[in-house]
Amino acid sequence: MLSKIILASKSEVRKDILDKNNIKCIVEPSNVDEDPVKESLLRENASPEIISKNLAELKANKVSIKNTDEIVLGADSVIDLNGELISKPKNREEALTILKKLNDESHFLISSVCLSKNGSMIWNYTEKAKLTMKNFSNHELKHYLSKISDETLYAYNVYQIEGEGRMLFASIEGDEDTIMGLPVKKIKDYLGSL
Repeated sequence: MLSKIILASKSEVRKDILDKNNIKCIVEPSNVDEDPVKESLLRENASPEIISKNLAELKANKVSIKNTDEIVLGADSVIDLNGELISKPKNREEALTILKKLNDESHFLISSVCLSKNGSMIWNYTEKAKLTMKNFSNHELKHYLSKISDETLYAYNVYQIEGEGRMLFASIEGDEDTIMGLPVKKIKDYLGSL
């Protein structure tokens, strides 16, 4: 197993998942501007899964170019609601709109990871989890949002499954780590094979 990898993400949850699984990492965020990439891919009718994969690879490769011979992990998570890409909200109004769309519906949370070395992808993996939201009134959704800090809201999309967000769902089918943004079991399997 490698002694350490570089995590191309400022996500504390992803770092915690790696730490809990004894994967030592150095954090070096990629700072990729995701919006133009998403817009370009959406114009080409790319699916949410393809967008997630592309962003994970872009992030890993960007950091990998600057870190010769190191293994860099890039990750990206998106919501797929009946084929529609749902991105992180930019403000609380947008967050409420997203919650209204997800309300009483099933959606997929897609988590993609990519490992790169010397600026090129060496491995990638994508996993989906299916989440079905309960039916809430607008008042209940606003009340939920009022309990969520800005930092949490903008970092974890509109729900933080490991926190307050769990109560939003009638059912959750899938790996907990994947839902939190990192399918770590598959990452461990691959790193263990190196």
